[in-house]
Amino acid sequence: MNEKTDDDGLSRRTYLRLSGLAGAGMAGLAGCSSGGEQTETEGTTQAGGEGTSGESTETATEQSGGSGNALELVHWWTAGGEQDALNALLEGFKQEYPDVEVNNNPAPGGAGSALDTVVKNRVLNQNPPSTFQIWPGKALTQYVEGDVLNTLGDSVWSQEMRDAYRQGVQDLAQPSGNYVAVPLNIHRLNNLFYNTAVLEEAGVDPSSLSDPAAVTDALATISENTDAVPMAHQTQSPWSSVQLWETIFLGYNGVDAYNDAIVNGNISKHESAVKKSLRTLKDYHQHFNDDAGSISWDQANSKVVNGDAAFIHQGDWAAGQYKSASDFAYESDWNMVPFPGTSSMYSVVTDSFVFPKNNPSPDATRKFLSYCGTVDAQERFNPVKGSIPPRTDVPADQFGPFLSSQIEDFKNSESQPPTIAHGTAVTPDVHGNIDEAFAGFNEQWNVDSTTTALVNAFPSN
Repeated sequence: MNEKTDDDGLSRRTYLRLSGLAGAGMAGLAGCSSGGEQTETEGTTQAGGEGTSGESTETATEQSGGSGNALELVHWWTAGGEQDALNALLEGFKQEYPDVEVNNNPAPGGAGSALDTVVKNRVLNQNPPSTFQIWPGKALTQYVEGDVLNTLGDSVWSQEMRDAYRQGVQDLAQPSGNYVAVPLNIHRLNNLFYNTAVLEEAGVDPSSLSDPAAVTDALATISENTDAVPMAHQTQSPWSSVQLWETIFLGYNGVDAYNDAIVNGNISKHESAVKKSLRTLKDYHQHFNDDAGSISWDQANSKVVNGDAAFIHQGDWAAGQYKSASDFAYESDWNMVPFPGTSSMYSVVTDSFVFPKNNPSPDATRKFLSYCGTVDAQERFNPVKGSIPPRTDVPADQFGPFLSSQIEDFKNSESQPPTIAHGTAVTPDVHGNIDEAFAGFNEQWNVDSTTTALVNAFPSN
């Protein structure tokens, strides 16, 4: 598994394969045959906490390739905290490799919508960037099938690095059996955040909730005993409901059933479990804020901060909003429990970088990917980003009490399931079908028709 490159350009077979994927409505992608790897992101999703409006915009990224041996880095981290985290990463990289020139070339847009378009066009034109940000796992499928990414050998995925990464994260980096990506950070999805004062007033003990059905009972109690919204939520776009449904499914059925139904695509065998999870989500929606259809996830989250809502289910990027709020302290004012039924799990949302073929700077790209897998890189990047490192040997003293507790949970987790809503558990075409199903569910709350749509979202086996 080396990172060998060649200079033959894009083969006719690869070009036709990739063009066929695009024609099939699979957000087609482009192939290059020399040198590195390729990856893809999903343009249809607003990744939780990191996506807002997500307009696709053309930038200089569309036209520019790598200049000489410069490392051209294409990413979507343009918001304040994200940008600061990337700057911290690049500062460490430049200290380690002062000879490498870095061309930092962001593609703004909601969680990769613009990046997706830019990268695919450039790969098709045999002008890929040195590396680009992408969700790993099945979001990489089209790039892997298009044969536009190099596998990463021991010069990147050394034995020391493999020993430090949990297996669930390693699996995401090798969706077809060979390493093609380096995960840099981890956000947790199966969190149930809450305002402590509201729950105390309601007489609800979140640690006593044993499964998703117990949450329904707790929401009813909060509604009866307080004036607060029991669960803050947004239905303006599908992803928040998708991620809540998949977490409910995990809470009821466990990782093995989830992997069989979702990751392996055998959802028709689990139709009753799909329906039960949808019914529970429909029950929750009776306790959502009335303006759920017209607000964003962070506006919903602000209701927890203000004491206007008790619970919210979100990725742990939500904690960044709590940290920036005045007089809203961890444990005394807000806290989190793993979503009921998922205490042994750490649902993984992660970003990674890849090595496209036809790479303009293979040596610099290899150095950057190797650096992303180090303790130093992950210790610099993640505390600023509000995420935790995928390596289990990164010191926790820079992370603060909440993220330190998340690090311990990650180390002790029995499984690290991928997520639907954030691109790692399903291919982009299936992801789009699921989003479409939940766009309808957010309007009609029809369990039967949505169950049918979810079963039909997957190709029949």
